[in-house]
Amino acid sequence: NTKINPPDGGYGWVVVVSAFMVMGLTVAVLKTFGLFFVEIQQHFDELASTTSWITSVTIAVFHLGGSSLCVQYSHRTVMITGGLLAFSGMALGFFGFNMVWMYATTGFLQGLGISFSWTPAISIVSHYFSKKRALANAIVSAGECAFAFTFGPFFQWLISQYGWKGALLIIGGIQLNICVCGVLMRPLASSCLLETIHCETETPPGNSASRIDKEDKSPFIHKSFNWMLVRRPEFMLYAIFGILAAMSFFVPPLFLVPLSYSLGIDESWTASLLSILAMVDFGGRLLCGWYANLHVTKTIHLLAMTITLISTSLMLLPLANNYLSLAIFTGFYGFFFGTTVAIHITALADVVGMPEFDSALGLFMLIRSTGGFWLVTSTDHLGTSVTPLCIFSKLQKR
Repeated sequence: NTKINPPDGGYGWVVVVSAFMVMGLTVAVLKTFGLFFVEIQQHFDELASTTSWITSVTIAVFHLGGSSLCVQYSHRTVMITGGLLAFSGMALGFFGFNMVWMYATTGFLQGLGISFSWTPAISIVSHYFSKKRALANAIVSAGECAFAFTFGPFFQWLISQYGWKGALLIIGGIQLNICVCGVLMRPLASSCLLETIHCETETPPGNSASRIDKEDKSPFIHKSFNWMLVRRPEFMLYAIFGILAAMSFFVPPLFLVPLSYSLGIDESWTASLLSILAMVDFGGRLLCGWYANLHVTKTIHLLAMTITLISTSLMLLPLANNYLSLAIFTGFYGFFFGTTVAIHITALADVVGMPEFDSALGLFMLIRSTGGFWLVTSTDHLGTSVTPLCIFSKLQKR
């Protein structure tokens, strides 16, 4: 097959915008789902640990499902399926029969929909860009921050106007726009083929069919999942980092609302914490993506530095005892979280190389999912964990 070089622009920016929207309609919804936490807990009169299983299931399935499908099927197909699943999870959650029903709908189905949408969006962007990959991934990841900034007060308004059940139904309808974004995810082979047809006008007609036949063998479709990556120590070290990150770095956005309530902070101020988190997270992602794109520092070294800072902010969380101190913590945590998320996918591509990237991303998400289950017991243990640092000290030596 003819090698397909990343265009580093062109239609790739359309893909970036679409992926930006997908991040907002998936991860941003998950990040602000904490606003539903207390409402659901009070409705079913359940313990916080029981209610938290909804988000734990969502996060775990988000990592588990759809990881290998992008290797065997087109990104477009997987993403459209994800949009339908995400809508189904929220729409069925509207009925809210019992907690088991919530686990199956807003937990399992929503998580599967997010997985089927998020994974192809991240994957296809990395294929469209090479030199500007860090910047493109940072812009895409910033989508969840841009949407989370407005989703905080918007979801709170929906709950106050329509109740938590009505809010779930409306949010599910909004998530149907993922399908529209999926339609725009044109396979890279097809995109390059269109340019080839326009540029290579001197190609004899008899050879066109042969060339098209070769280009149609898209690397997104005609591949098999490479499980042998587990034998590569550098990949497994990175995967262990993913588990530890899921057990610690992703906890605060989910439990920030319950924590603020426990400190006696008014509900109106609680929503502002999510907005602060989204703003500084957004700035951190763009700034780190811009800096990484300068290629001044190796991506893996830059990631090690951001991990040090986010781990420090997590350890300082127990010092927060009022709105001001919690807002300050939220600001520091959000910024360093943004810098970490902005480049961790780019770092994975650097660790394994682009030929194995799709399989590596799938396996990375699959292995990282084990950390998601830990969140069910994390309500009373928010301040964690510096352990990802030791992983990067080893990776940097390779």
